[in-house]
Amino acid sequence: MFTIGTAPQNFVIVNAEMLEHTMRLAGQTPEQAAANAPGFLMGFRIIGCVYVVGNALGLLALTGRKWVFWVALAVNLTQAAGVFAIPPEVFRASVDFYGFAGVLPSIITDGGALLLALLLIAFLIRFRAPWTRRVS
Repeated sequence: MFTIGTAPQNFVIVNAEMLEHTMRLAGQTPEQAAANAPGFLMGFRIIGCVYVVGNALGLLALTGRKWVFWVALAVNLTQAAGVFAIPPEVFRASVDFYGFAGVLPSIITDGGALLLALLLIAFLIRFRAPWTRRVS
């Protein structure tokens, strides 16, 4: 689900025009925004691709391998931080361009990542090991 939510955010919703609007909302001149948006977009998309791959690796959770647990926890903790790290102008620009649908992928991926990270941490604390089940 997070992979599916991250991909449209990365390749559809956040584009050069939307980023220029975001940068103007943040106080840049139209010229500055036009100059800064392409480089920022490339960096944003590279990071987004890392999250697409990281979230897809979460599908390996069914294997029970410990490294998958730690990758899933790291990906979800850092993706959940997006709620706090992303400037409010990005959300405003998303709503300006796409309405509520523009922020929906971010709400699902970042909010869901926070819930999943908390769940993984709770199980880690409770069972003192990744992917552990209670034995009778």
